[in-house]
Amino acid sequence: MNSDARLAMYNFGLHVAPFESDAVEGFRLREPANFEAARRACGFVGRSGYAGEPGVRSWGPQVFPRFIEGSGFDAAPSSLSLWTDIESLMAFSYDGVHADALKHARNWNVKPSWPPLVLWWVGPHHRPDWAEAVERFEHLADHGPSARAFTFKAPFGSDGAEIGIDRARVKELAARNAETQADLLAHVRTLKV
Repeated sequence: MNSDARLAMYNFGLHVAPFESDAVEGFRLREPANFEAARRACGFVGRSGYAGEPGVRSWGPQVFPRFIEGSGFDAAPSSLSLWTDIESLMAFSYDGVHADALKHARNWNVKPSWPPLVLWWVGPHHRPDWAEAVERFEHLADHGPSARAFTFKAPFGSDGAEIGIDRARVKELAARNAETQADLLAHVRTLKV
């Protein structure tokens, strides 16, 4: 496996109502804490911001997968980030602040008929843009997991070979993240669902 490679992650969903609505207020209120929790997480390299919004710079013009068509929305919740390895991303995704958001996601998002996310490896100096992410996402939806586009359930290494996830390392990283994110988790647990 190429130890210099970075893991790219893109996810996409559709809300049950417009972003500003009361129906997705719980998501909206948690979003800053989720971004901060990612920033503090072990193995986080960086994330794209969103064009026209203050803060982190966007990695190119934001585009959306074909699954947005017919939804009535012209934008949808999605994120694009880079991580050092799959265990770091898994520790962040399924524990702490982000896990709290996932627990409530069914309240804010429509049930998807597409993959929840796509993962793929990039070189150490490559920063994927939104168009690349959407292409990988649609490839996964159309062809299933492969070294080109995969998920936690069917992971591949940067050398293209199928791999297993080191669950003990995921737990260790989640425990380390918990130490740096305790204040954020306490805050999100007080928020409206």
